[in-house]
Amino acid sequence: MLLETLGTVRDLGRLGEIAAVLIRHGLGDLVRRLGMADALEKAGHRLRWEHAADLARLPPPVQLRRALEELGPTFVKLGQILAGRGDLLGPEWITELSHLHSQVPAVPLEALRPQLREDLGDEPEAVFARFDPAPLAAASIAQVHTAQLKDGTEVVVKIRRPGINAVIEADLRLLQRFAAAAEAEVPALRPYRPQQLVREFGRSLRRELDLASECRNAERIAANLAPLGFLVVPPVHWPLTKTRINVQTRITGIPGEQLDSLAHAGLDRRLLARRGARAVLKMIVEDGFFHADPHPGNVFYLPDNRIAFIDFGMVGRLSTRRREDLLNLLLGLVQRRPQQVADVLLDWAGSGAETVDAGQLEAEIEDFVDQYHGTPLADLSLGGMLGDVTAILREHRLALPSELALLIKAFISLESMGRGLDPGFHMASEALPILEQVVRARYRPRVLAQRGWQGLLRLLQVGEQLPHDLSRLLRSLRRGRIQVGIEIGHLQRVGDQIDRAASRLAVALVIAALIVGSSIVMTVQGGPQLLGLPAFGLLGYLGAAVGAIWLLRSIARARRHLD
Repeated sequence: MLLETLGTVRDLGRLGEIAAVLIRHGLGDLVRRLGMADALEKAGHRLRWEHAADLARLPPPVQLRRALEELGPTFVKLGQILAGRGDLLGPEWITELSHLHSQVPAVPLEALRPQLREDLGDEPEAVFARFDPAPLAAASIAQVHTAQLKDGTEVVVKIRRPGINAVIEADLRLLQRFAAAAEAEVPALRPYRPQQLVREFGRSLRRELDLASECRNAERIAANLAPLGFLVVPPVHWPLTKTRINVQTRITGIPGEQLDSLAHAGLDRRLLARRGARAVLKMIVEDGFFHADPHPGNVFYLPDNRIAFIDFGMVGRLSTRRREDLLNLLLGLVQRRPQQVADVLLDWAGSGAETVDAGQLEAEIEDFVDQYHGTPLADLSLGGMLGDVTAILREHRLALPSELALLIKAFISLESMGRGLDPGFHMASEALPILEQVVRARYRPRVLAQRGWQGLLRLLQVGEQLPHDLSRLLRSLRRGRIQVGIEIGHLQRVGDQIDRAASRLAVALVIAALIVGSSIVMTVQGGPQLLGLPAFGLLGYLGAAVGAIWLLRSIARARRHLD
């Protein structure tokens, strides 16, 4: 099946590598179920299965993490995304995938020079006053070098790995085919829409490959957070920034992992926790454009209790409607309103909610929210509550839209960072005033008037187009071009079942007629004999037996299909 969907042999080499890694890490059953083994054997490739048992004793989450790390940047990024999908995976999988890291050695400077000359227009030593050949950090997609501009500004230079784009594109093509095979071969995965998940992942990863896009994200967030006064985003040096390279001012401060250094620097950990929460909540609730990976490695603490964010390759976007839904969800959790929470979740689940018992889901959410009744606001763990809500969705096989999964991951990471800074940090207490402020802002007279004016303009536009639309409709009616179609779900399948049942009934009637007719012929003397019996009667019995065997096999196949 998979070989036919490939349509080309260009990815067979990479397919073989992926299959070999999965088998080596004890995931041979997954290789078989996705049709990878069959595809490779048909193409003349042979897989070695004898070492599959070496790692089979490890827990499945560990096997998967190790396999993803060995498969490279695309699969590492996929695992990191899945680590934030509590609506798809259980806690043991989330915990293991959160430890994903890419063991990628740095690319030597000499191997980077051709790409750097093309992007910078000259050798890096000629463009910069100083360029450090040893990388400051190396990751799966890019590595970072420190440098100094001609004017003395200290900068970091992020360089995309040569050839990484072609590798990732090949992996994304294969992932899309794996997703299609998974939907066809594993019905339990269909509610999670694997093909849609891979498409969304591909769009996100391609944006991350564009290092100039990362800088545009940084500037947009910097502009949004400028009113706060305490948030720093490193400035971009656009003349030196391209798709495969970006240059930003280097941030010198206390890294987010070195919390023990804060007291020595005279920084207020409690104030930093509150300010960090205020910044992320503003990005999510007010701006709808947020840093989707606010872990300690992307944060620096600066003098005067300022905070710097770096690395904006992964961002989340929320439409106005999604932000309103988020407000309702968070207020429903904080203010203990289970019906409000259930309504938002069912709306987010979209078409997948049609197969869910809404009453049962609401009852479970009501029980979940009710357990916090009477709990002081300061004792609520908003990140934990969001994690529990996604677990309820997972039990009902409902998947969240990807941007909302990123958002919940950001909330959980933020609360964890806040608690690391200040054990007394309470996300719910910090969030409630901001949420109420945003809700009040939505209903200010000026905002209501603006919304009403926009609605009136849309109504006038519809009214303006109405005569033209009616004229087109009448012309189509006169020409007989209007067709009315009624689509009833599963009607074709029901029709096929009725057709098969009618065919079986017809065969059964023919069999019965053959048996009755043959029995009558057996009682008539004379005529040709076969094995001492009337030939026509015996042939009639044989025809009835063949028809009965066909009928029984048809019924058995139908039952296996239903199972």
